[in-house]
Amino acid sequence: MRYYTLRTPTGPETPVVVEVPHAGLAIPEPVASQLNVPRDALLRDSDLYVDRIWDAAASCGATMLVADVSRFVIDMNRAPDDVDRQTVPDHPAPRPTQARGVVWRTTTDGRSAVRAPLTYAGLVDRLQAYHEPYHHALRQALEGKRARFGFAILIAAHSMPSTSRDGHTRRADVVPGTRHRTSADPRVIDAVERHYRAAGLSVRHDDPYRGGWTTGTYGRPERGVHAVQIELNRALYADEASSRPKDGALEWMRSLSAGLLERLGGLELDPPAQLGR
Repeated sequence: MRYYTLRTPTGPETPVVVEVPHAGLAIPEPVASQLNVPRDALLRDSDLYVDRIWDAAASCGATMLVADVSRFVIDMNRAPDDVDRQTVPDHPAPRPTQARGVVWRTTTDGRSAVRAPLTYAGLVDRLQAYHEPYHHALRQALEGKRARFGFAILIAAHSMPSTSRDGHTRRADVVPGTRHRTSADPRVIDAVERHYRAAGLSVRHDDPYRGGWTTGTYGRPERGVHAVQIELNRALYADEASSRPKDGALEWMRSLSAGLLERLGGLELDPPAQLGR
């Protein structure tokens, strides 16, 4: 069974791929008995509605990949070995304490999300069932674009709480994460910033999210893959307390995303000198 949705272009194809790793809410039966996730946390800790915000991708000529499972099952934006000893006690090479790695053992507000620690064999099962197929599909999509156009542009689509963790500082409307402008050509990064600023939105690069594992892994401009993680402030389109969308806001965000995809799809970037290495 496949636990992701892949949408191929229905309009004239462009070099763009959109991946949405955290909008899914599904918890497959083999994992359900191992989790203890409160319903409010399941919704709040997902990137709710982000798949809808970007769902014009195919009609704009982009390829779109959406994870259907919750990040509490497996986090697609984390390295496969990003677990600590408290999460997987028998892991052969655990990392320093990290409650929310590739497997989340707590919610963002600190509540337990698991009934018991996971075994290493159980982790491998989850990686093979969910994480590996998703990233195999993502790699194939990027390679297909690179082979056809000489380069690919990856948009890692996310959302973020409207304020900092202490609740006192309002975050920017849009945070492009590019690992200090290293994961994409400057023309791609600048196009993202100009697009959102022209819509009257505030933009702050890499703060507080500089781009996760996917951006760092696939964003290799020297190899023809340009990756930008885009975090949208949830207050733009949803009531954060109830997780309900605001009237008309989703359609506006969807239109804004479609406009960006069209802009990025029209960029002409030089392929790397040693394409295919």
